[in-house]
Amino acid sequence: MTQEVRVRYAPSPTGNLHIGGARTALFNYLFARHHGGKFIVRIEDTDIERNIEGGELSQLENLKWLGIDYDESVDIGGPYAPYRQMERLDIYKKHAEEMLENGHAYKCFCSTEKLDEEREMQKAKGIAAPMYVGTCRNLSKEEVAEKEAAGLPYTIRMLVPSNVTYTFKDLVRGSVTFESKDVGDWVLIKANGIPTYNYAVVLDDHFMKISHVFRGEEHLSNTPKQIMVFQAFGWEAPHYGHMTLIINEDRKKLSKRDESIIQFVAQYKDLGYIPEAMFNFFALLGWSPEGEDEIFSKEELIRLYDVNRLSKSPSMFDKQKLTWTNNQYVKQLSLEEVVDLALPHLQKAGRLPETLTAEEKQWATGVIALYHEQMSFGSEITELTDLFFKEELTYDEEASAVLAGEQVPEVMASFKTQLEQLEAFEPDAIKAAIKAVQKETGHKGKNLFMPIRVVTTGQTHGPELPNAISLIGKEKVIARVEKYAKQ
Repeated sequence: MTQEVRVRYAPSPTGNLHIGGARTALFNYLFARHHGGKFIVRIEDTDIERNIEGGELSQLENLKWLGIDYDESVDIGGPYAPYRQMERLDIYKKHAEEMLENGHAYKCFCSTEKLDEEREMQKAKGIAAPMYVGTCRNLSKEEVAEKEAAGLPYTIRMLVPSNVTYTFKDLVRGSVTFESKDVGDWVLIKANGIPTYNYAVVLDDHFMKISHVFRGEEHLSNTPKQIMVFQAFGWEAPHYGHMTLIINEDRKKLSKRDESIIQFVAQYKDLGYIPEAMFNFFALLGWSPEGEDEIFSKEELIRLYDVNRLSKSPSMFDKQKLTWTNNQYVKQLSLEEVVDLALPHLQKAGRLPETLTAEEKQWATGVIALYHEQMSFGSEITELTDLFFKEELTYDEEASAVLAGEQVPEVMASFKTQLEQLEAFEPDAIKAAIKAVQKETGHKGKNLFMPIRVVTTGQTHGPELPNAISLIGKEKVIARVEKYAKQ
């Protein structure tokens, strides 16, 4: 690729980093890194009423957490600063004046009430997409001057050319065509002096030398508006690629109100997901490499990334696939890393003190180690280790069926005797005690192990039994056996 690749992710600080935004950022990032280009993060903060405190910081911090490093932005600067739109108002104003002078735009003095009334009238006539009717389009210079002298507020509107066809090659969808007659004269600069998205984004992309734009398909209808601004200035538009929708498991468009899916990157971070796993999962959300592999390093994804393999069909956010992917990464961690991932969640749940003694840390490490292979994300350790913290065990239907076996009282009585004789309450000694129960009672296999597991842990399935019993502790285990015996 001869042209220098410069791409951008341009979030609004109206919310935290959403999974849709994360995917957009990631696809732009992979494209830039694959071609040795630059990845820019630009803040589109002109929707001042909806901006939230911490929104910008959330975007930047969570991108970094995912491993999406950028080359230029508000926090590190760059050759095309400033990177916040509200700090670029003079640029937008200056070029809007140029468009007025060149006849590509005009001042509109229509009040909000008049515009609302016109919109409702069009809807009443069955017009699905109401457009501005051009009331102020042909005002004379004298009429404009008169209205300005009267102090009437105005917007600056694009004078949309008549009978023009806008065709561009979408990097995902192929050739796309729009007709200018389907686009009404739209606002460039609002009455408060703040630019609209479709105007500001063109100037920013031009002056920041953006070569390619990958974004969600909801922006597809914005493209003709942006192209007409590029053409008005005689500038070359970037190459556009519109990624398909992300849908839920019901095949419906993902909505921020959809509570069936965790939607913000910070929430996954808080739950103890691994950033490399999230990076891997998002990369395959609408893009696929050749072959059957599903686990890739960041470096592999950068090397393999090819826009020709972007999906043309909606991308389903598969929660089970994400959990599976994260589990693959958990398995690759060292025990020390797994403890660092899981321990804070046990502390947050109040199951362990914030400051641990060496003995407490050793015990917690042993408990977490039991679930290293099974654990899918950090906070899951709280539920997985429930049996170690319960004072009272409850038995489900399957466990109750195990305890109904006629051999169970004999097995548990023998096991209690063996436990009481143990000096070292360690896995090997406990394993030997279970063998002694087998020898004494003649019961083996499920008839031996299942009652012991259910009475000591309350579960019919779980980690290596001698290890679990050892970590539960002698006093608590014997108490559970005695409670069973009294039932």
